[in-house]
Amino acid sequence: MADRIERYYIKITPDGPYLVYGQPPVDQEIILPNEEGDSWVYRKGRHFASDANPIALCRCGTSKSSPFCDGSHTKACWDSRETSDHRPILENVDQIEGPTQILADNEKYCAFARFCDAYGRVWNLVETAETDEEKELVRYETGHCPAGRLILWDKEKKQFFEPPFDPSVGIIEDPGLKVSGPIWVKGGIRIESADGTSYEIRNRVTLCRCGQSANKPFCDGTHTSMHFHDGLPVEPGHDEW
Repeated sequence: MADRIERYYIKITPDGPYLVYGQPPVDQEIILPNEEGDSWVYRKGRHFASDANPIALCRCGTSKSSPFCDGSHTKACWDSRETSDHRPILENVDQIEGPTQILADNEKYCAFARFCDAYGRVWNLVETAETDEEKELVRYETGHCPAGRLILWDKEKKQFFEPPFDPSVGIIEDPGLKVSGPIWVKGGIRIESADGTSYEIRNRVTLCRCGQSANKPFCDGTHTSMHFHDGLPVEPGHDEW
């Protein structure tokens, strides 16, 4: 883990892009629905070259070379200030306790991916989940929350559940809402503030790339209300998670 933290990190530049170090893979992550129309799987789309070290990813929302920075931030009308605090995500969470699991929810990190809404909504599901099938459904919906807003505690195993991600970067596309989503940072990649301090290292983080989040550098779902679109074609491949 220490080697991973040293190799992979993202530096937030003042008034500029995210600089991604360590050459993690960068791919489109396209949200696709189940038979009822709810978000259900991620499917890989385009793969983006990450041979340079670092690569610069847009965070102002105006680049014509998305997801990469093309210098448009120098002329864009946007507020680049980081407004999120550095408190651990488990501070000030709401907790929903069921017979076998506890769901912690920190709503200010919501990326509006909506996996939590399927098959009865995860907040309701956790309150009654007892069978293996019911518990797995809660794990599935919680684990597919890209921002890590939802965190699940297994009361029987006495441990948190987290998907086993390798360090990677996803560029989320949401055809269901016809919008482009945030940058999905997976696998414990460190996020370093413009002032040199680091945010809490987490397995799942979503970074704003529309330039309008009120919780920068993190996504707060604003891309949906502003109908942000990066102009990239969405062509799903075959690999699903």
